[in-house]
Amino acid sequence: MSDDDRGYTFDQARWADDERYVSLLSEAAPGRAEPGDALPDDLTRDELALPDPAEPTVVRHYTRLSALNYGVDTGPYPLGSCTMKYNPAFLEDVAALPQAAVHPDRPDESVQGVLEVQHRLQRALARIGGMDAVTLQPPAGAAGEFTGIEVTKAYHRANGEGETRSEVLVPSSAHGTNFATAAMAGYEVVELPPGDDGRVDIDALAAAVGPETAALMLTNPNTVGLFERDVVEAADLVHDAGGLLYYDGANLNALLGRARPGDMGFDVMHYNVHKTFATPHGGGGPGAGPVGVVSDLAEFLPTPHVHETDDGYERYEPERSVGKVHGFTGNWLVLLKAYAYVARLGDEGLRDTSATAVLNANYLAEQIGLDVPYGPFHHEFAATAGDRDAADLARAMLDHGVHPPTTKWPEFVHEAMLTEPTEAESRRDLDALAAAFDAAAAADDETVADAPERTAARRIDQVGAAREPRLSWQALDDEDAAGD
Repeated sequence: MSDDDRGYTFDQARWADDERYVSLLSEAAPGRAEPGDALPDDLTRDELALPDPAEPTVVRHYTRLSALNYGVDTGPYPLGSCTMKYNPAFLEDVAALPQAAVHPDRPDESVQGVLEVQHRLQRALARIGGMDAVTLQPPAGAAGEFTGIEVTKAYHRANGEGETRSEVLVPSSAHGTNFATAAMAGYEVVELPPGDDGRVDIDALAAAVGPETAALMLTNPNTVGLFERDVVEAADLVHDAGGLLYYDGANLNALLGRARPGDMGFDVMHYNVHKTFATPHGGGGPGAGPVGVVSDLAEFLPTPHVHETDDGYERYEPERSVGKVHGFTGNWLVLLKAYAYVARLGDEGLRDTSATAVLNANYLAEQIGLDVPYGPFHHEFAATAGDRDAADLARAMLDHGVHPPTTKWPEFVHEAMLTEPTEAESRRDLDALAAAFDAAAAADDETVADAPERTAARRIDQVGAAREPRLSWQALDDEDAAGD
């Protein structure tokens, strides 16, 4: 095969003297500086003050920092809703295979293996969610939400109801991104209160739904780990009014292999592969938030989409596509990890995952001394700190060597401590986590107010850290100089 046929070989020596290449660059970037041209004064400096430590100092500094860091490789990370689950090491091995190191813009005929894996993942996710078609393009869960609502909007527009369908219904227990997504898409957000049992109030839903309803965004199980038992009735109410039912996939971990959103009446959903299929979460990305839809919505999916032909696999544009929501077919290596996870577990493994996630959550809820309203739970639960401050108790838990849960949310649980142990934790780890809960709750007010005392960083100003972060060592030097 020649270099031209391969489509990706770049011969720097051949191109360096090619006048056509230089002219193309000039046309693509008018005013582009030629090699050797001086940079503008505002982009240069006369000197740069950098630390100059010896090698042992550098090595020990970063080794010390790595030892101070806490993550899912260190211990449980029970952030309710955020689902920081352990990522099996073999997924990184798969992503590091030389065959996986391909650029997403290569021609279809040169990346048939990549497209086949993506097509298989599309089909697997569709089967898991009970959907008819899946796009892998959205680069995060929030992007998946936005894509799903844009598909919803396109559907109503195609039916001549783009202007009249102006509202999206969102339960008060929903993720904050649900409210933001609906608003960003131009919809009026109608918040639904919870019933006495912590689930969606069906009477409130029936009163709110109408000809202006574009969609109901629902998470099932919901944010306090409760299964929405009236989901079929809710779907009927929304569908009878001409709206669509949107599934937030944040809690799909609790249903794997046992129940499917499509079978409950959902029309569109997004999958959080970092929560459900163990690809890394946090750090700003990259991520993935595939979106599944029923057949009536498939023509509105983003472009490009992957499908199978008689000659192999190709990317194509659905008939009424909402357009692009990401630069490529999707974040390839993140999707590869998700496919490897699903393929390794298989049907039995996925069912075991959901069973263990539910068992771990209910076991931990029984072990802690704090009051836990509602129940029984699926993958997570919301304890209440009572008359204590939930954030203070969480800080006190840090002194016992564990990571605390999500605090202060959902708001309808007083001083909530939203906890999700995931299926990855052993009984011993859960017992240690329960002991940390109880030790923090038993501590006196003075101890809790001063916590944490055994961590590398003491009680920090979280608001200040977010608004005025220290992004370099120079910030500390500047503060020291100001203090002197």
